[in-house]
Amino acid sequence: AGSPRALEARAFAERLTGDGCAALRAGAGFEGVAIRRARPGDAPACRDVVHGVLAEYGLTPEPAGTDADLADLDASYLSRGGNFDAAVALGGAIVGCCGVMPHEDGSAELRKMYLRREARGQGVGRRLLERAVAFARARGYPRLELETASVLTEAIALYRKAGFVPRPGNVAVARCDQAFVFDLGSPGA
Repeated sequence: AGSPRALEARAFAERLTGDGCAALRAGAGFEGVAIRRARPGDAPACRDVVHGVLAEYGLTPEPAGTDADLADLDASYLSRGGNFDAAVALGGAIVGCCGVMPHEDGSAELRKMYLRREARGQGVGRRLLERAVAFARARGYPRLELETASVLTEAIALYRKAGFVPRPGNVAVARCDQAFVFDLGSPGA
């Protein structure tokens, strides 16, 4: 459902980011990574990205714990009012992901923001983060929180540059030792 203009905008976005867009993007001279909302079939590739990056930094995945949300992106994020984006390389491989998970207290959490090594340093992480912040702000969340591990220095630098500040208090995830918060302001601000 939606207005004709909204349907047209969705169709345009699908042409730019959909599964069949690689040839169109290459033909237009675009060789970068497209970011689109994740689909149910993306869960295994997103899980591979997260687990691969965790292994790269010596961190242990928790498929039955904090990483269980990767088994069903729709149930964990989309159907709860959150979002989960996939970063898709020109050849169609998912090279990164980022989720926004709503919480009972009215806040939202940035989760599963990971990029494969070959996708780093190209602005993809910044684009994923900007989309997540825009999504959370548009939904009226007062703040966006995250937990991370000190070894993820590039991610921490990105978060700080975007305006995240250290959050006092304990972390809930065993592999994390830092927490940050981004004040999104009041709804409509």
